[in-house]
Amino acid sequence: MANKDYYEVLGLGHNASTDEIKKAFHKLAHKYHPDKKGGDESKFKEINEAYQILSDERKRRAYDTHGAGWNSNGGATGGGFSGQEAGGWDFSNFGGFAGQAGQDGASWDLGDLFGEFFNGGRGGAAGNRRGRDISVDIQIPFADSIFGSERTVLISKIGVCEHCKGTGGEPGATLKKCETCNGQGKIHETRRSFLGSFASVRECGSCLGRGEVPVERCSTCGGHGVVKRNEEIRIAIPAGIQDGEMIRMTGRGEAVARGTTGDLYVKVHVERHKVFQRDGENLVMNLSVKLSDALLGAEYKVETLDGAINVKIPEGVSPGEILRVKGRGVPISQSRRGDLYLKVSINIPPKLSRKAQKLIQDLREEGL
Repeated sequence: MANKDYYEVLGLGHNASTDEIKKAFHKLAHKYHPDKKGGDESKFKEINEAYQILSDERKRRAYDTHGAGWNSNGGATGGGFSGQEAGGWDFSNFGGFAGQAGQDGASWDLGDLFGEFFNGGRGGAAGNRRGRDISVDIQIPFADSIFGSERTVLISKIGVCEHCKGTGGEPGATLKKCETCNGQGKIHETRRSFLGSFASVRECGSCLGRGEVPVERCSTCGGHGVVKRNEEIRIAIPAGIQDGEMIRMTGRGEAVARGTTGDLYVKVHVERHKVFQRDGENLVMNLSVKLSDALLGAEYKVETLDGAINVKIPEGVSPGEILRVKGRGVPISQSRRGDLYLKVSINIPPKLSRKAQKLIQDLREEGL
């Protein structure tokens, strides 16, 4: 994604906070996830790459220094160094930019060259290897969002090989010295440029820095230590979660050989309830009462989310009046809950009997 503005990809300004970067990533990753209808895999990868750079303080600092010409593999690309961006150096009189021959016939790539300065060589970040974050959407009943529950989802992802436990070798296989790095785990390179010779050290790609490789590679993963498989993941849904909230499950994303496993982000969608609505830590419902009960008072049996209760209707209750039932709302802690509010509506019969009409007439005559 060289020469693209990572901030623009996430829809942010260059002074965005870490929290703003994280929120923007979660929103866009959810929107463009390739497993979703209408998702965009290339856009998702672009968003993920931008997040990997801007969420890392060291990488972000280097990117902010060198602008859109910076690349995450090694540093600044050849086109990223103008006279100002390179601290006042002007390389326009030198031949050999971006692979073209210089005056001595050699070819130079400023992206590789300055990558040695700013990233310690192209393999410098290998120790920070991290698996990809993944996201899923789940839908839960309204009651589960109030009291919490558990859900199990089946996800296809790259995980640690169960056969070799991530070692890359057959169980019990002996190890031998890596021939690529001669057991050092690192590759030392010296590179010539018009500025002189530069030495760099990168992690060995054959043994991934271990210095040893198994004599017999794992028959399941082919020696990679990771394999794509279906995995059942149990998700603990906390009590009181709201529609659209995300649950982060650390280390449940995709694995990477000799690195840190990514995270799983679960976006929760709460189904609407036909009776109850949520208002912060409280629940609200409508309660229809008969006209006579509104005038004289009564006791009503009300079904709540955790059982039936009896609610006293006071004499002369008015339409739209709110009755409060303490402790029947959303759990706040193990010992505290919000309240349940009953909004009273009075059921006016569409047609009255003669006896009822006479009674109402008598009330009218009394000025009621």
